[in-house]
Amino acid sequence: MFGPGAELTRLKAVKQPGQFAAGETVILRGPRGELDRVRVLGPLRARTQVEISQADGIKLGLAVPLRMSGDLDGTPGVELVGPGGSVRLEGGLIVAWRHVHMLPETAARAGFSDGDLAEALIGGERGGVMGNVVVRVAAASALELHIDVEEANAFSLRNGDMARIRKQ
Repeated sequence: MFGPGAELTRLKAVKQPGQFAAGETVILRGPRGELDRVRVLGPLRARTQVEISQADGIKLGLAVPLRMSGDLDGTPGVELVGPGGSVRLEGGLIVAWRHVHMLPETAARAGFSDGDLAEALIGGERGGVMGNVVVRVAAASALELHIDVEEANAFSLRNGDMARIRKQ
């Protein structure tokens, strides 16, 4: 997609250790439309995964399932278009399940285990409780809630806003 021998360029680090936003972007092309300037995240993984919102799926003309990262079997594919060509994925397109990353010691203090369900308590004018937040516990992680743009907009959240996590 980016030409022979191309490698991802690190644009900026993200909170999860070792991961980064790349300088490269792609176009996602579906049967009814496309999304442009979709940021690539690195490092490269063994299997390509594309995370979009429900609204993005509608724009592309695809029924995209809600899944945990890495749970890609039976998911739809999409065409990825870069400046050097395109690739048709046969699967790997998901709406990511909301989740919170925690270090093992943070999870232990709060009484969580990997895979537990939690609630995120959101303050502010449009605050509320977001249920069914999956807890992801790993040594190589930073405490961070991952939700999609539609969920963030519903609560008027921006990057860096705080939420309280409690047992569901």
